[in-house]
This record gives sequence, C-alpha cells and structure tokens, in this order.
Amino acid sequence: MAGTGESVRARILVSGRVQGVGYRAFTCRMAVSRGVRGGVENLDSGQVAVEAEGSRGALEEFVTDLKKGPVGARVTQVQVEWGHATGRYHDFTIK
Repeated sequence: MAGTGESVRARILVSGRVQGVGYRAFTCRMAVSRGVRGGVENLDSGQVAVEAEGSRGALEEFVTDLKKGPVGARVTQVQVEWGHATGRYHDFTIK
C-alpha cells in the first residue's frame, strides 16, 4: 500500500460526465489497488460521491486516479474534504 502513517478519511465529490461511463467500477478498482476502504455512489445531481479511508499517501494517489477517470468519463471537478478516519470500512463497495 502506498504511504504510511495513520489512517485518514476523504469525502470526495466528482463532477463532470461521470455517470453511465463505468466510473464507479473504475473507482472501486483503483481503491482496491491502492488499499483504500470505503464506498462510491451516484448522486441525483449527476455527480459521484466517494467516501474513502486509508493512509494519506494512498488517498492522495487515489484522488489523482479519480481526476483522470476511466475512458469515456470527463471529470471537470474533484472536491476533497479531509477528516479523521472512522474505521467503519473494511473493504470498498459500490452503492
């Protein structure tokens, strides 16, 4: 897993063409590959919300992945709110 140190939480809001393009599956694959726990879901607004926990380094790399997105996606904005990890996640799920 990338990075070391204590676990942190990132609440991430992704805007752009991110629904109907495999964005949630992409997010899940990237999270698993980075050792990140949490979940991802589509919002009625057309945005994708991600709640993720892991080391700061792993989460920063994960956010970089989310800014690129899968083929077919067009990410226009990624907002990240950092906080303390809750420890409630044991894997990464698609809602």
